[in-house]
Amino acid sequence: MSEDLEPVLPTEAEALDAYSRTVSAVAATITQQVAAVRLDQGSGSAVIFDELSSLITNAHVVGSARSGTVTFADGAEAGFVVVGRDALSDLAVLQVDGETPPPARFGDADRLVVGQLVVAVGNPLGLAGSVTAGVVSALGRALPVRQGRTGRVIENVIQTDAALNPGNSGGALADSAGRVVGINTAVAGFGLGLAVPVNATTLRIIHTLLADGRVRRAYLGVVGVPAPLPDDVADRTGQRAGLRVVEVVAGGPAARAGLRAGDLVLTVGRVQVHDAQGIQRQLFGEAIGLDLPITVLRNGAMVDVYAVPTELSAG
Repeated sequence: MSEDLEPVLPTEAEALDAYSRTVSAVAATITQQVAAVRLDQGSGSAVIFDELSSLITNAHVVGSARSGTVTFADGAEAGFVVVGRDALSDLAVLQVDGETPPPARFGDADRLVVGQLVVAVGNPLGLAGSVTAGVVSALGRALPVRQGRTGRVIENVIQTDAALNPGNSGGALADSAGRVVGINTAVAGFGLGLAVPVNATTLRIIHTLLADGRVRRAYLGVVGVPAPLPDDVADRTGQRAGLRVVEVVAGGPAARAGLRAGDLVLTVGRVQVHDAQGIQRQLFGEAIGLDLPITVLRNGAMVDVYAVPTELSAG
């Protein structure tokens, strides 16, 4: 009879060495792709986005500035202009005057899992090319942001324990393969940092800023929280969760369409909705002024309404 073989686990030294090799390899790549940003007031970091000398940073890093200077890992400096900024996603695009090092590879933050290794690269406290490592501490966090009187929530923000300090904002959060999965945006407290996720929605915002310099958004006037669907509805539709409406802004498009607090939103634009981001994905400029079909569960029955989103004012 053969005996079961015990799995051979790496020693602590071997595991630590593998961790070090991974972090070192990511750091060697990403530090070349992150620049230090200097403005008349303040500083931060930015990530090289493409071969056309475009960089991505936080909107709060550039503020109202129109230009500044970037310094790359090799010490080269160049001027830049701000192509566009979007305070409601805390993203901005810079255009550098001259060539840049090769751009970063971008991943998909929607594929991250809690506990996954991440590496943060930026310029905290003016210390260029600083690298810290940690794990994804939590996913699905919400970060309130504001532009004038307009407020919004950035959904699915990444929480990490990789040490972040002032100046890290706009820098890269990368996975173990060296793909940028987040743009570091905030230091929420000791041992707790936040990053705007890089995903399909983020990339759409970045490309819109590159093309138009701003992001037009449609407005519904509804606030909701994720909620499970009743079992019979879930079995019938194959959808397990929707968005429970907790507030409908008086006089807004959702109110005019007949949406009510307590409705459970199932689809918007015929696309299933599981959270607030599911609605926000539908609310870009092309939705303004058009009929937007919304299906809700109300008192056990499915109800279809049509809302006509207006343009979200930043004032």
